[in-house]
Amino acid sequence: MKHAVVTGASRGIGKAITDKLLKENIRVTGTRRSSEFPPEFQMSELFTEIQVDLNDFDAIYEKLNPVFQSNSELPDVLINNAGIFIDADFEVSDEDWLEVWDQTMNVNLRSAALLSKWFINAHQKSGSEGIIINIASRAAYRGDTQEYAAYAASKGGMAAFTKSIARDFSKKGIVAYTVAPGFIETDMAKESVDILGVEALTAGSAFDEITQPEEVANLVSFLASGEVKHMTGSTFHINGGSYMV
Repeated sequence: MKHAVVTGASRGIGKAITDKLLKENIRVTGTRRSSEFPPEFQMSELFTEIQVDLNDFDAIYEKLNPVFQSNSELPDVLINNAGIFIDADFEVSDEDWLEVWDQTMNVNLRSAALLSKWFINAHQKSGSEGIIINIASRAAYRGDTQEYAAYAASKGGMAAFTKSIARDFSKKGIVAYTVAPGFIETDMAKESVDILGVEALTAGSAFDEITQPEEVANLVSFLASGEVKHMTGSTFHINGGSYMV
């Protein structure tokens, strides 16, 4: 039975991915920081939850490193989905600005890189194949507003990191992909919808509706199937046509 690790699995895109994988009879180890998992996850024999703050590297090592140490239960797929979106205007103090940058990089990029390192090394040791899927953002490619520059930079770093993995490790059995969602209708996005409205958030899009997280989950599930290994290193843009590559 295939086993996937999904970070940030309790809400939004991560929740939709987890739901999709469980319905496909894939074992999922999901992480959360504070949000509770839905009852259907908790009752599933295929689901294991780990509560961990991805800004705390001692906690990451304690809670998540053991997941990659067991050959019998080594995850086949790593989905780095967890992320934070914190504003820091260029006019705030240097200390406050750098605090946001450090926290954003820790959660969005450094933790994902560390988990990927453990995942790759474990598979190289066992001689098995694996798949890494990194959930970035359209901000990695088109940027974001200045107060979210740290978020855009972290997601750009994630995309570049994915390509570096693919270049060296694909021939050794580890393929890696980036998924770059645009604006997705999640709990996190609800405030923006309430304030700005759907019309404002779909301006410049090819649709007059916001992309649903289930559509991202369908794409991730397909990549996790291992059917397109020779697309390793690729970025899959799912942004409602707000930009086209």
